[in-house]
Amino acid sequence: MGKTSLIFVGIVACLVSIASATPGIATFYTSFFCMLRKRAEGNMISAAGDALWNNGAVCGKMFTGTCTGPRNPVPHPCTGKSVKVKIVDHCPGCSSTIDLSREAFALIANPVSGIINIDYKQYE
Repeated sequence: MGKTSLIFVGIVACLVSIASATPGIATFYTSFFCMLRKRAEGNMISAAGDALWNNGAVCGKMFTGTCTGPRNPVPHPCTGKSVKVKIVDHCPGCSSTIDLSREAFALIANPVSGIINIDYKQYE
C-alpha cells in the first residue's frame, strides 16, 4: 500500500510541475549587441518580449523553457530537452515571448525552425 501511495504522489507532483508552466513563443537572435552581453553573462541568456518584460521586472531573473512544438512547416523541431536562461535584455516589438540566444535555442529545438512554441516558467 505504501509503494502505491508513493507512486501516486510522484505522478501528482509531476502533473503540478507541468501544469504551472506558461505557454509562449520562442525565437533566437544573433545580433552584435547581444554578443557583447554574452561575454559577461554566458551563452544561456534571453531577451524578454513585451508580454513578459513587465517594465523590466524580469530583468536578471532565471527562466526554464521547453519546446512544445512547431510554429511553421519545419516538422519535429523539439529536442526533448529544457533550457535555463537569464533574462538580460528587452526585445520590444518581438513576435516572441522569449528571444533566446542561438545556443539556448539549439539546446531545445532545431535552429532551422527559427520559431517554436514553448512552455516556460520562472526558475526559483
